[in-house]
Amino acid sequence: MTRILDRIETPEDLKKLNASELEQLARELRREIIRTVAANGGHLAASLGVVELTLALFHTFSLPKDKLVWDVGHQAYAHKILTGRRQEFHTLRQLGGVSGFPRIAESPYDAFGVGHASTSLSAALGLAAARDSRGGREKIIAVIGDGALTGGLALEALNQGGEAARNTLIVLNANEMAIAPSVGAFSEYLNKLIIDPTYNKFKREIEQVIRKIPGIGSRVVGASHRLEEALKGLITPGQIFEEFGYRYIGPVDGHDLVGLLRTLEKIKPMNDPVLLHVVTRKGKGYLPAEKNPEQFHGLGAFDANTGEPLSRPEKLSYSQVFGLALTGLAEQDSDIVAITAAMPLGTGLVPYVHRFPSRIFDVGIAEGHAVTFAAGMAAGGLKPAVVLYSTFLQRAYDNIVHDVCLQELPVVFAVDRAGLVGADGATHHGVFDLAYLRHLPGMVIMQPSDGRELVAMLATAFDLRCPVAVRYPRGQSELMEVELTSDRVALGKAQVVSSGRDGWFWALGGDMLAVADAAAELLRGEGWEFGLVNPRFIKPLDRELLLEQAAAGGMIVTVEEHVLAGGMGSAVLELFESEGISSPPVLRFGIPDRFVEHGDIPSLRRLCGLSPEALAAGVRARLSPDS
Repeated sequence: MTRILDRIETPEDLKKLNASELEQLARELRREIIRTVAANGGHLAASLGVVELTLALFHTFSLPKDKLVWDVGHQAYAHKILTGRRQEFHTLRQLGGVSGFPRIAESPYDAFGVGHASTSLSAALGLAAARDSRGGREKIIAVIGDGALTGGLALEALNQGGEAARNTLIVLNANEMAIAPSVGAFSEYLNKLIIDPTYNKFKREIEQVIRKIPGIGSRVVGASHRLEEALKGLITPGQIFEEFGYRYIGPVDGHDLVGLLRTLEKIKPMNDPVLLHVVTRKGKGYLPAEKNPEQFHGLGAFDANTGEPLSRPEKLSYSQVFGLALTGLAEQDSDIVAITAAMPLGTGLVPYVHRFPSRIFDVGIAEGHAVTFAAGMAAGGLKPAVVLYSTFLQRAYDNIVHDVCLQELPVVFAVDRAGLVGADGATHHGVFDLAYLRHLPGMVIMQPSDGRELVAMLATAFDLRCPVAVRYPRGQSELMEVELTSDRVALGKAQVVSSGRDGWFWALGGDMLAVADAAAELLRGEGWEFGLVNPRFIKPLDRELLLEQAAAGGMIVTVEEHVLAGGMGSAVLELFESEGISSPPVLRFGIPDRFVEHGDIPSLRRLCGLSPEALAAGVRARLSPDS
């Protein structure tokens, strides 16, 4: 039987379908998403949760004239399939294929590029302002999850609200992942009202009157108590959004397609700012994802029939090594605490959470707050570790500068996913952190070459009692278990792995050391002898070793999975300039001055010139320019 999905080329085609056909299409979309993500990996649970919502929005509004902005973009797979990318959807997250996130350059239906949380409301307000300035009439729609709504940027946009949000629709998707803290905040607001003396005086007087009603008085009072509790979950959210200047509608069932269509048709002609509160379930329609939505948030390839991953790494990831090492160090020092921004699983903190539930602080999607919160802890005598992906730490730059470094507070930054991360692409590569951390006075920056060195560096970081960043990559280490030792890393001291006659590769991190080692082997076959250095510290650099090698007259070749501008290679050039040294020649390899797309990491490295062949060719050209 021909699929309805095969007849859908644009959202306009949905308008020809009746409710029954739309529900059939929802089932087909889920099967297509599950099949593709099972093969390619990706963000499954969120996309399955918004299938009906996506269909209802597309059926009701006129895209791309009307503008639809998704927050984060984890949930945009159905959106992509329905907007002319169905035939290419099998290339999802592959090199040259469909991106895992909305991108302006990919489709006119992607009104705004996303990848980080809490941006949709600000972007929607900007689109609305642009529309109004040219006299447009299109509807601006933003879809944001309850977790992303906790981000400061989203709240700042809500605060602007009012007239600025004319003819806009915010869809608040409560998807049962972050609903507890969100509803908790609203409930707390109502609790303040319920304990207010004036309110309670009025309440007591009314109850006294009601109790005197023969036969039913006590039952009515009991019912009023139950109503009071119900108000916490229903009236308060609406009241708060009304205060921001939005008409609140909901909550409504986000999987009731007919109900969604009916509600959106009533909202469509409204010119006021509207907030529609929908309740959905992450992983909807796929039992393994429904049971464990966090595991199926972002994952690699898996068996679509069972939900089981196709491969299970035998060795620990760097994130897992970090989490186990932090747990061990916290056993020894009760002042060590950890802060994460809604990512305890992804950052390897699960063992720590289980062992020290009172010493882990998940602040939600609020990276800036996480850093300043940690600064306050450090000022109070604790030893905080802020555990974030590199790409998300960049959201807290001012907090790092003003609240940590300026005050010389001993905060340890565990910078996970440093370097290229692969299929998540440009919004998630951790290739800027050295540039935005290295220039900060008092900051120490390290990168290990393996798991054992990561453990030693983490222990060293807590000993230094100053701002310290330890950056480490995505991927597997060499360790199968973590053992704490008394090992520490001498501040600012590199490790000479092998000696060289013609120069040295300063290669940052284990992956780049392996690439540089292979390049040195290629050059050795041509008669050139290059040594290998594990820098370990980007700040401070090993000044003595660099000056010693400069005096020896060989070439210094820096290799880093980081942008060239402001990275380790730049630091080496700056050191030589400050010492008045014009030689030896320095050759830098790193990420070029462009955003790197999505794809498998080996392919991305080749595109960035970070393969053994590219390194060897670059060195050869410098040594023998006329060859």
